[in-house]
Amino acid sequence: MNKDKLNILDHPLLQHKISLMRDKNTGSKEFRELTAEVAQLMIYEATRDLPLKQVEVETPVTIAKTNVITGRKVALIPILRAGLGMVEGAVALIPAAKVGHIGVCRNADRNGVTEYYCKLPYDIKERDVIVMDLMLATGGCAVAAVNKIKKAGAGTIKFMAVIACPEGVGALRENHPDVEIYCGALDEGLNEDLYIVPGFGDGGDRIFGTK
Repeated sequence: MNKDKLNILDHPLLQHKISLMRDKNTGSKEFRELTAEVAQLMIYEATRDLPLKQVEVETPVTIAKTNVITGRKVALIPILRAGLGMVEGAVALIPAAKVGHIGVCRNADRNGVTEYYCKLPYDIKERDVIVMDLMLATGGCAVAAVNKIKKAGAGTIKFMAVIACPEGVGALRENHPDVEIYCGALDEGLNEDLYIVPGFGDGGDRIFGTK
């Protein structure tokens, strides 16, 4: 699905793994493994538009005209801390990608966000950026992260979340309509505690076993 730069990825393997992540009985070890696997499946779709050029390769049989990626370099930027769980899977598929990190979190009063860390690749202006977070909930952290990345000079930016909700998608669209969104599921919305419903709880806690 692609509607107003929103891509909801419906591959059966992806949907199956997200279902396992939702299960409250899934432990931290399995949740981490599933997160990496889901990220790998999602990055496959998020990079579908990378340009190709034709080259000649000598096979054991003859010369083959075949395609390789050309002209575009990728930067992966996880939002700390839950986004860290997606890096392993994404890098496995794009080993030449550079990885930056952005730390942002909602304020205690839930109004606005606080940035506490930012380290981006020095050549980010030359790279296609994929921002990664486990959830696109209120959208506050996503908007703040994209603000920072654009300020650093990045041009093409995509946002990848395992699950999202209308509130988060709306906030990111409103502030950054040029950013294409990729998610594995679009859930119902947020509850009073700002958790995605049905969601899978606090992604950071589930990855790192901190709750």
